[in-house]
Amino acid sequence: MSLLVLEKAVLRIAGRPLLDGADLVIAAGQRVGLVGRNGAGKSTLLKVIAGELQLDGGALRLARNLRLGTVRQDAPDGEASPIEHVLAADTERAALLGEAESAAPERLADIHHRLDAIGADAAPARAATILAGLGFDEAAQARPLSTFSGGWRMRVALAAALFTMPDLLLLDEPTNHLDLEATLWLETWLTRFPGAALIVSHDRWLLDRTVGAIAHLDRGRISVTPGGFEEFIRIRTERAASRKAEAARIDAQRARMQAFVDRFRYKASKARQAQSRLKAIAKLPAIEAVVEDTPTRLEFPAPKALSPPLLTLEDVSVGYGGQPVLRRVSLRLDPDDRIALLGRNGNGKTTLARVIADRLGVMGGRVWRAPGVCVGYFAQTQEEELDPAATPLLHLERVAPALPETAQRAQLARFGLDADRVDTPVARLSGGEKARLLLALATREAPQILVLDEPTNHLDIDAREALVRALADFPGAVVLISHDPHLVELVADRLYLVANGAVTPFEGDLESYRALLAEEARPAREPKLVASRDDQRRGRAEVRAALAPLRKKARDAEAALVRITAERARIEARLADPSTYANGTDIPALQLKLAALAREQGEAETTWLEAAEALEAEG
Repeated sequence: MSLLVLEKAVLRIAGRPLLDGADLVIAAGQRVGLVGRNGAGKSTLLKVIAGELQLDGGALRLARNLRLGTVRQDAPDGEASPIEHVLAADTERAALLGEAESAAPERLADIHHRLDAIGADAAPARAATILAGLGFDEAAQARPLSTFSGGWRMRVALAAALFTMPDLLLLDEPTNHLDLEATLWLETWLTRFPGAALIVSHDRWLLDRTVGAIAHLDRGRISVTPGGFEEFIRIRTERAASRKAEAARIDAQRARMQAFVDRFRYKASKARQAQSRLKAIAKLPAIEAVVEDTPTRLEFPAPKALSPPLLTLEDVSVGYGGQPVLRRVSLRLDPDDRIALLGRNGNGKTTLARVIADRLGVMGGRVWRAPGVCVGYFAQTQEEELDPAATPLLHLERVAPALPETAQRAQLARFGLDADRVDTPVARLSGGEKARLLLALATREAPQILVLDEPTNHLDIDAREALVRALADFPGAVVLISHDPHLVELVADRLYLVANGAVTPFEGDLESYRALLAEEARPAREPKLVASRDDQRRGRAEVRAALAPLRKKARDAEAALVRITAERARIEARLADPSTYANGTDIPALQLKLAALAREQGEAETTWLEAAEALEAEG
């Protein structure tokens, strides 16, 4: 049964067509990811489906009595607690409970019968489970909403939408306000959700694991491909290559015919053939050009090489107001280290990041920094500090006045801020462009250490992939906090768990971390089973520890493949550039480098395959 049918939909905003003959069908239980470049109209389409906007043409048909779930764009507020707000989202249950307080006896029986049918008694436990999955402990669930930040209140809005268990769930960037732990929980929840969903997301990990089809909104039209995001990319790439080849063939045929016409159209003996060619040219099919999106470019400036270690923490304690958040932290950072910090929000990940970035002093212990070491710090709250009226160029001038303007523009260009964008007021930049500006500001001094606290919050999928490539090329150390599992998987080769006031190495990968979170979320069992559960946990921990070297080997090989692929692409582009052949002196060196990279790629692929096969064999 179709829950939603969008047919030849047309919608214009400020004269600009966002939907131009768009078609989409969503069946009961079908989960679809909606993707497209920034500004394509993805969020607008969700508003159309939710009834907030009306189409200019075409039709939108929703199933009768469809229960639609949406996340409010304004964060809930007031003195109600998160648990009260989520429970109130089930309007039928709330209305029945209110009516039951004053209902006549003959009506009361019907009310209780309906409350039983909708599982009203189990609703508080279900709401609490959803809130816990999104990071609210028992105490937080009972606090007034007004005591939470906007990001946490948006989590409550998401919890309310999930709690209603709608027939069709509409989610617009649901992971933007979540940490990694809540993102992994949401992924599991969505895989078990029996209803249909339309999900706008830049999180390719989420799309690969939760949807069965990808709807691509491009130039007002929607095309649907089966599978997750990886499959969408594969199919789209093959189709684009096919269209490009066909367009090239027809262009060549058109050129040959036109050449004949131009040569003979004024010769009487060839006039008839020339006219025939003109008619044939007119009949050649028009192949839509493959519109190549402007590739997102990110490039961290190369730092000055320093001898290891770059930074050492020894038995460090750190906190606020005399109260320690973390105790006895020991950590060493060397060049090429790639560390990701795991742990729920509030456990101290950002506190540790601020210590490493020299933005927070310590209460005890020792911090040693290499002479001349520089740290680039990207904080998720820094966007609030940008001046809306100032341009990116002016922002860089303010923090680096000694830098020549040409160098300032070059630094901004490293992060895809071209000549037009550098002179555009920040207020008119997209969220992704602001994030790239913050990266440019954070790395203006070519740091040896990058500390990135949620760098992808406003980056689209292409920009996130560009960030992965840029980090693979960066020769310094990276400390990463991110809710994007795809980024963590491809960038980090060491995981540290920040929990219970401590920072400890996590021997395992994200899958084993997901398993740990699921285990911690299970309700406590009877006392007689506690010992056996502890034995099972120890056994699983031993298995994870045994497999950790293999997983690290696979991750290292995958990161190497990302770096090699990017480097090969750069060299191949230079060899394809005619200007490279002007003097020819660089060509042999480039060809030798390309051959060496091909060998290195083969070795990395073999290493990855061997590690993957060994992991699969271990089960």
